[in-house]
Amino acid sequence: EEEEEEKKAVCACLRESELVHGGAAMAKHTGSGFNGWLLRTSSSIPQRYVVVFLTFLCTCVCYIERVGFSVAYTAAAEKGGVDEGTKGFILSSFFYGYVLSQVPGGWAAQLLGGRRVLLLSFCLWSITCALTPTDAGSVAAIVIARLLVGVAQGFIFPSIHTVLAQWVPPHERSRCVSLTTSGMYFGAAVGMLLLPSVVLNRGPRAVFLVEAAMGGGWALIWLRYASDPPLSALPKALAAGFGVSNVYQKNRSLLPVTVDGEENGEGLLKDLGRKIKPVDVVDKSLDAGIPWSKIMLSLPVWAIVVSNFTFHYSLYVLMNWLPTYFSQGLRVTLKNLGFLKMLPYLNMFLFSNLGGVIADLLIVRKILSVTSTRKVLNTGGFTVAAMALMLMTGFRSATGAILCSSVCLGFCALSRAGFAVNHMDIAPRYAGIVMGVSNTAGTLAGIVGVGLTGKILETAKARSMDITDPHTWTTVFMAPAVLSLASAALFVAFATGERVFD
Repeated sequence: EEEEEEKKAVCACLRESELVHGGAAMAKHTGSGFNGWLLRTSSSIPQRYVVVFLTFLCTCVCYIERVGFSVAYTAAAEKGGVDEGTKGFILSSFFYGYVLSQVPGGWAAQLLGGRRVLLLSFCLWSITCALTPTDAGSVAAIVIARLLVGVAQGFIFPSIHTVLAQWVPPHERSRCVSLTTSGMYFGAAVGMLLLPSVVLNRGPRAVFLVEAAMGGGWALIWLRYASDPPLSALPKALAAGFGVSNVYQKNRSLLPVTVDGEENGEGLLKDLGRKIKPVDVVDKSLDAGIPWSKIMLSLPVWAIVVSNFTFHYSLYVLMNWLPTYFSQGLRVTLKNLGFLKMLPYLNMFLFSNLGGVIADLLIVRKILSVTSTRKVLNTGGFTVAAMALMLMTGFRSATGAILCSSVCLGFCALSRAGFAVNHMDIAPRYAGIVMGVSNTAGTLAGIVGVGLTGKILETAKARSMDITDPHTWTTVFMAPAVLSLASAALFVAFATGERVFD
């Protein structure tokens, strides 16, 4: 009777999905000429594409929320007469919560599964956002709310990388991860364009409610349409370089079985009339704990960490200080720039997806190896971004500054097809963990970069330098430029596209 129950369980898994074949990457692992077990939904759209599109919407909604709070609170603070120091403290409180939950987010996604953690994260930050006070004088309450939102959203990117590592085959990783992360820039552009009008017409409270409704709506869609890969796909997926969370360990009784004489799940139920026996088809290393020491001492991991720090240093410095540069260094207000102020973010959206497509073409057509592809795109992106930053103060017009910032952020986004996908290359099983470690560095870059820029400008004032002169800002933009070049060199020296953690 137990044997019959096992048969029924496996058959249910097989009936649950259509197993399709494609690509040559799997062949080198199994000799069978296919690239993993990739699912289709009941429609003609493969389930992995549904998951990738939902993660794109996820990052889009998250960045609409971040931009929205900045816009709404700035309006409330101006109305309430809040000083700049308090305003800066509240705006930065999100990052303190965000940095605390990156590594725990990777651990939770590995332990419980990225799909579940992502859902819980959205529910938490959406509820907190809806309850955020709009009274600018309620400093403590607003700080607590922003810390909670930061902690909740800190679980998102490690969870996303865990989900994508489970669903996306190696030859599609670049463009899928690039599409997912491009949602950040698209969301920032949409938020910057639409939410100021909401604040103007309906007030700050309306922005918080709209953001909470968007978060709740996404959570319902995710609950309805997202799923984990079936256990019947696990053996082939592991061999092909997909990731897996520990939650599978609790369901081994549902794993595929093998026919007598066939190993590693190669003969899945070819003949249900023959005697079958359950086997432990999962790699035994899954029973081991997370290799924290190996991860923290790995040079390829540190190449990713440094690149992530560099990317976010440049991004956050430009996001937070470019308006001040326009208003004080160039004496131009953002209101007068109109649609132009969206161009840097739209450029990031375009270049992020372009980088993903280029990377996958180079890999699939065997023009370059995975390692060379990652290094070329990462190095090229950071090098061009550095050149644009160095030229920033050479232009004394808003148009020139918009051009340089757009080129810089666009090629920074292009570099993500190098370092940001590399988590899943070197550690598909621990992609969420590695992402959590590197994104912690990225969040610290925001805190360090924004704060250091303020110190640089304060020092310039103390030395009686005129910050209305664009050349006074040279050090501000030179710092991320030098960091970009150093990071590119480090990535070339130590990065790899091969699997490091089995």
